[in-house]
Parts: sequence; structure tokens; C-alpha cells
Amino acid sequence: MMEDGRAQHPAISLMTHTVLLGLLLVFLGPFLWLTSTSLKTDKAMFRMPPQFIPDPITFEHYEHAVTKFPALRYTANTLLIVVLSTLGTLLSCSMAAYAFSRLRWPDRGILFSLILATMMLPGQVTMIPVYILFTKLRWIDTFLPLIVPAFFGNAFFIFLLRQFFLTIPEELLEAARMDGASEWRVFWQIVLPLSKPALLTVMIFSVLRAWNDFMGPLIYLTSERHRTLALGLAHLRGVQGTEWGLL
Repeated sequence: MMEDGRAQHPAISLMTHTVLLGLLLVFLGPFLWLTSTSLKTDKAMFRMPPQFIPDPITFEHYEHAVTKFPALRYTANTLLIVVLSTLGTLLSCSMAAYAFSRLRWPDRGILFSLILATMMLPGQVTMIPVYILFTKLRWIDTFLPLIVPAFFGNAFFIFLLRQFFLTIPEELLEAARMDGASEWRVFWQIVLPLSKPALLTVMIFSVLRAWNDFMGPLIYLTSERHRTLALGLAHLRGVQGTEWGLL
């Protein structure tokens, strides 16, 4: 039986590697086709039947992306928003989650329930009132409407971090307090280092949300120099057609 088991290993290994190779091709296929299309001329893009290998190969779309399309400026704007909003989300949500999980104060449960209840409100409900508020603050056509709200927390991220903070043994925090550690030091030097998995999860979600955000920049950013990458790419789809090469 042992010999039969050993004899099956090469077949299982071959099958496993075949499946993994197939999945690799499935995931890399769109990216490879995208790269191939970017090296084709405008006529070659719509040639039937389609060709995977460009003939002829051209780099004109990359030249236009640098000269006609301010990709570097749009990318810098996007990165600025992503970094600051992610930092604000991590700071505000972690502090709020610590207050709800480890501090004792009146009506803590009621306020936490109200924060969770805001998750049931669609974004369209608050879109117009928030826009009016930012207009009165004269924040339109600035990055502030896309950054400042992150410093006021997010209900889902507060809930996620709170649940993780509750898994940290209370005895560990009490021992630090008995040694003279302040509440801020307990939070900063004990709770946060032990919560790296949860913080990394929040960071990934926050980065993806800020990077892919289209509605926010579309509403609040009016000038071309403030556009993000998502908004700039959308403007390539003009009235006369879509510039697929630049996209």
C-alpha cells in the first residue's frame, strides 16, 4: 500500500501543477492581452481575426500617455489622496475601536449601535447634504472632501477593529497599567502591535477604496489639474469615441 501511495504522488503532482498553470494563464491572460493591445496601432486593434502578437509593434500610445495625457500628475494626485485618507482611516478607526472595546464610559453600547446603524444608510442619502456642507466650507475643487472624512472614522472598520481588540487578553493590558503605563501607551505600544493583521486588513480595504473611487473625485474635483487617475482615464472616453490605445 505504501508503494501504491508513493506511485500516486507523481500523478497528483502533475495534476496539481497543471491546474495551477491553467489558473495562472486565466489570471494573466487579460493582462497579457492588455499589454499586447497597447503595442498595436489603432487599426490593428480592431483587426479580425484578432492577433495576439502585435504586427507592427508601436510605442505611440506610450508616447501619447506621457505627452498628451498627464498621467504623472493624475497618479500623484491619486497617491496623495490614498496615503492621507488611509492614514486618517487607520488613526480614527483604531482609536474609536479601542474606546468601544477597552474603555468604560456611559452609554457606550448605545453609541456603538448608532454607529453600526449608519451602515444601513446608502451613500446617496448623504451625498447632497455633504456636498452642500463642503460647498459652504469652500472645499470644492480641493482634495479636502476626499481626505478629511477619513479622519472621522468608518463604521465597518471600527466594528472590525473592535472585534479584534476584544480578543486581546485583558490581563495583558492590566499588567501594563499596573507597571505605570498610561492608557495612550497601552493603546500605542501594546494593542496596536498585536493588531497588525486587523490593521493590515483595514489598510488594504482603505487603499483599494480610495484608489478606485470615481464618484467622489467626479463630484468634488472640477479642474483638470486636480483630477485623479480614475477620473482622468474616464475623460479619455470622449464624444468622438474612446482612445483605447491610451486606456
